[in-house]
Amino acid sequence: MADLWMGNVEDNTSDDEINDFLIKYGFPPFDRIHRYHGTGARPAIVLSFSGTSPDALRNLQARVHNMFWKSRPIVVQVMPERADRS
Repeated sequence: MADLWMGNVEDNTSDDEINDFLIKYGFPPFDRIHRYHGTGARPAIVLSFSGTSPDALRNLQARVHNMFWKSRPIVVQVMPERADRS
């Protein structure tokens, strides 16, 4: 399982819009989404992809990192693997 962090995603973007956007650029469908609203200025999400390695996501990351999407530049990073997963 691998996680992908996307920052500066417009708050009202639906899960389906996010999934469609990433699939358009070659990503597999994500399994889970966790939203981080913070102060609301730059909301973020973490997407989990089961059956996908961090290396596979790193190969795709450059396709969307710093892209201007929905009137915002988005920041995309592959999260480090966590040892506490079972």
